[in-house]
Amino acid sequence: MAAAEDTSDVRRRRPASPPAQAEATQSPTTSSPAQDRPPCPLRTGTFWLTRIVLLRALAFIYFVAFLVAFHQNKQLIGDQGLLPCKLYLKNVQHYFGGKVNLASFSYAPTLLWFTDWSSMDTSLDCLSLLGLAISAFVLLTGSANMIIMTVLWILYHSIVSVGQIWYSFGWESQLLETGFYGIFLCPLWTISKLPEHTPPPKIVIWAFRWLVFRIMLGAGLIKIRGDQCWRELTCMNYHYETQPVPNYIAYYMHQSPSWFHQMETLVNHFVELIAPFFMLLGRRMCIIHGIIQISFQVLLIISGNLSFLNWLTIVPSIACFDDASLGFLFDSKEAGVKDQVCKMQAKEVAGEKPPPRWGCSVRQVMNISFGVLIAYLSIPVVQNLLNPKQLMNSSFSPLKIVNTYGAFGSITKERTEVILQGTHSEDPNDANTVWKEYEFNCKPGDLTWRPCLITPYHYRLDWLMWFAAFQTYEQNEWIIHLAGKLLANDSGALSLLQHNPFEGRNPPRWMRGEHYQYKFSKLGGKHATEGKWWIRRKIGPYFPSVNLQGLKKFFNSRDWPHPDRS
Repeated sequence: MAAAEDTSDVRRRRPASPPAQAEATQSPTTSSPAQDRPPCPLRTGTFWLTRIVLLRALAFIYFVAFLVAFHQNKQLIGDQGLLPCKLYLKNVQHYFGGKVNLASFSYAPTLLWFTDWSSMDTSLDCLSLLGLAISAFVLLTGSANMIIMTVLWILYHSIVSVGQIWYSFGWESQLLETGFYGIFLCPLWTISKLPEHTPPPKIVIWAFRWLVFRIMLGAGLIKIRGDQCWRELTCMNYHYETQPVPNYIAYYMHQSPSWFHQMETLVNHFVELIAPFFMLLGRRMCIIHGIIQISFQVLLIISGNLSFLNWLTIVPSIACFDDASLGFLFDSKEAGVKDQVCKMQAKEVAGEKPPPRWGCSVRQVMNISFGVLIAYLSIPVVQNLLNPKQLMNSSFSPLKIVNTYGAFGSITKERTEVILQGTHSEDPNDANTVWKEYEFNCKPGDLTWRPCLITPYHYRLDWLMWFAAFQTYEQNEWIIHLAGKLLANDSGALSLLQHNPFEGRNPPRWMRGEHYQYKFSKLGGKHATEGKWWIRRKIGPYFPSVNLQGLKKFFNSRDWPHPDRS
């Protein structure tokens, strides 16, 4: 019996392998456990990475907007600007009893009320430079807090509130609304990409989704209710040629056959009227909606210079994606942002939650208050969407927190341009007078100049010249102010233009505005082979010949400084 037991022990016992044999069983390329670890799969339903992408995208738009403001505000609304903001604030102050009170501040909420009005140029530059610096920080780091985002919002609001006609378009209020939502996306104090105690509030994520829903649905409804060509599927036959500032890609798009333009119009109706409802159909359809909207905006960016509007519309569309769908944008290295999110998700699954803090309770109250505020302010916006007489790009409060949107509710079928001309001749009515043309940065003028591609940057004067062309100069008095400045070779006004025909010479004696109809040249046609992107036909005078002496009374009646002839 003892012998049997010993034999059994021998059978159960396994001899130890020699050291050399053990080493041979291991691969010579065996790495550390950390290197062997497979990539951590991100779970759905969290938005840590989404917040980083959202903040960086929003900071990029802010950066461009403040850059445009820094380069152009002094010439447009500065001390010697075409529509000085100092005069605007004085008029607002006078209207509300000559005091800076709550009523005047509510009408024009801007920090400029509290600055030194003797140098508005300096104040405007300070607002723009501070905005540039802060937005650059958020763009580079991908992190911010509520204080930083609030400062950005206040700075840009201060500019928009005194920007007058130059800042009267939908993308300005859209940036302010998007920026306001960005405030509540962040922790209060902490400046961290992944503040452990402050996850991105889902109520804010849904606010961004609600924003892009309203933007697209509003744009679609205003088209269907507006110009008949949207219902007849013919609007795209004209859009590329008549949009405010076409680029050279629009030239080629315009040459497409009619059936292609009809397909474009149908796709536009699908994206704006049907696709927005996808986000209500679950995670997968919400992601598809985000892909559709971003792809649509990219196509619009390629085919036109619509300021930073399309870039800005991409921002709330990012909220359609959660961490699992945005993980490909981040590397998988250990201790990286993506890896940290994985570990935080793993702790949450294991039930390891950080201990409750008093600040978290305060934040919950803030999130609920934010949701109630957006819901309340959305009531007139929803009523407007349902109204057959829908308003486009309007705000129902001076802070522009929840707004109505829409684009191209009507399409102009012909393109007209105002061409500014100057002459040294003493008699502007002489048939032999030689008139020389000023050229703008992107607005069509010289027939051989290739249309520019500048988006997301924006030339505000070029944009307003498009509106002035199908209105009268009486409706756009600033264009006479511009003419007066060009008569004096004003350096500020000339900096807004591309070409001064009187550079290095005496300024012109007379200025006039001529009205022309512009059309794209036909691809491969006679004019195109001559290097002409445009053909034009003269309609008639836009404003009569003017000189500095004749404009003196006009300038004085509007408190505009009379330009000195240099």
